[in-house]
Amino acid sequence: MQKLSEELKNTPTDAPQVCSSVNPKVSRDESQSAEGIVLTDDNLEVDQRQQRVDQSQPVSDNVFVLDNLGEPLMPTNPRKSRILLKEGKAKVVKRRPFTIQLLYSSGHYKQDIILGIDPGYANVGFSAITKKQELIAGTLELENGMKKRLEEKKMYRKARRQRLWYRKSRFKNRANAREGGTLKPSVQRRLDTHTNLAKRLMKLLPITKGIVEVANFDIQKINNPEICGKEYQQGNLYNYKNLQSYIIAREHGKCQLCSKEYDGKWNLHHIISRSKGGTDKPDNIVLLHEICHKRLHKENLGKKLKKAKQFKAETFMSTIRWRLVNMLQEIVSVEFTFGYLTNMKRNELDLEKTHYNDAFVIAGGNSQKRCKPTNILQKKRNNRCLQINRNGFKPSIRRQRYSIQPKDVIWVNGKEYLSKGTFVKGRYVRYGEDKKKEWFNVKLVEKVFHVGGLVYKK
Repeated sequence: MQKLSEELKNTPTDAPQVCSSVNPKVSRDESQSAEGIVLTDDNLEVDQRQQRVDQSQPVSDNVFVLDNLGEPLMPTNPRKSRILLKEGKAKVVKRRPFTIQLLYSSGHYKQDIILGIDPGYANVGFSAITKKQELIAGTLELENGMKKRLEEKKMYRKARRQRLWYRKSRFKNRANAREGGTLKPSVQRRLDTHTNLAKRLMKLLPITKGIVEVANFDIQKINNPEICGKEYQQGNLYNYKNLQSYIIAREHGKCQLCSKEYDGKWNLHHIISRSKGGTDKPDNIVLLHEICHKRLHKENLGKKLKKAKQFKAETFMSTIRWRLVNMLQEIVSVEFTFGYLTNMKRNELDLEKTHYNDAFVIAGGNSQKRCKPTNILQKKRNNRCLQINRNGFKPSIRRQRYSIQPKDVIWVNGKEYLSKGTFVKGRYVRYGEDKKKEWFNVKLVEKVFHVGGLVYKK
C-alpha cells in the first residue's frame, strides 16, 4: 500500500489517497501502460479534482450562475463550472464572488431561496438557504469613518462662511426623521448599505423571500432595569436640586480621577468635550477635584475616566427598523422577526453567536448543509483628502479620482498585488497589506480589477 501511494504521482496533493484495484476487469481503463502498475487513482467513487479549492474564490463552495440574459440561476459546484468554461459554454463575469454566465439558452429551474438579514450598526449578517443547503452566508463590515469626515467638512465650511458675511446662516435645515423627513447622512448611508447588499445578492441568486430581524430598544430600561410607570417621565434629576447635586450623589462624593472624597471645591468635567460633539447630559459629566481637573487637562488623563455607553447601535436599530422593511419590500417579498426569537432558536441549534449564524436562524435554517462564511468589507468610493504637507504652500484638497483605488487588485509581471492607493498625482501605486511602504510605477501595471464599494476579503 505504501508503494502504491508513492507511485500515484499525478494525484493532487489535497485529494485523499484512495487505493484502487490493479485488476484490469475492475479498473476503469481497459488497457494499462505498464503491467500490474496503477499510475492513476481510478476509483469510481472519488473525483480527483473534487477536493481542489480555488483560493481566489473567497465566498463559498458554490459557483454562481447567470443565464445568457444575465438573470440568476441556481448555483453549481466548481467542477461543473470548470467543464462549462473548458467547453466554451460559459464565461467568467465576476471573480469575487466567482460567477459565470452561460452562453446558451437553458431551462430556468429554480428552487425557493430565503434570504435572512441580521441588520446592525457596525456589522450585517446575511444567509441564503434552500430546503437542503445554505448557498451563501457571511458578514458585511460597515465603514465607520463618515461621521468624522462630516465633522471635518463642517469645520472647514464654518471657517469659509465666517468670511462671507452676506450669506445667510444655515441651521436646522434638515427635516425631522420622525415626521417622515430625511435621516442624518451617516444613518442614511448605513440604511442604504443594507438594501444594496440585498440587491447584490439578488443578482447572484433567484431569491424568492426575505426575512429581516427588527428590534426596538428601551434605553431607559437598559440603564435601569427596575424602571416602570411614571418613572419614565421623571428622569435622572428628579428630587435633586441641580445637576451638581445629582452627580455628587451618583459618584458617592468621590473624585473619579483620584477616588478621594470632598476637599473643598468640586469641578464638573465633560468626558467628551462640547467641541467634539459631547452633550450636557449627566452621563457625559463626571465629578473631579479642582486640582485633579487641572492635572487632567495638563497631563491629558482623559482616558482614565469611565465613559458612559452611548447606545448608538441601539438608537440606530430603533430608527431604521421599519424603514428597512419598507425599502426591502419594494424589491422582494419580506417578513420580519424579533431578536428574542432568533436568540431562542440559535440556542436550540447550539450555534455560536455570530452575525451569519443569526442570519441563518432568521432565514429559518435548521438542518441545512452549511457553507463557508464570506467576509465583506465596505470602503469609501472617493479618495478625496486634504493635502497638508506642501512645502510652505497652503493646504489643498485632492479632488481628482484616479483609476486605481485602495483595495483594487493589480497585476505586475504576472503577479497579483493588493493596491493601497496612489500618490504623486497617480504616477505610483502602493501595494501590500502590511505597513512596509512598497510601490510600483503605474506604467508597469498590466491590468486592474476594480472591487467597488464592497470588498470580498480572503
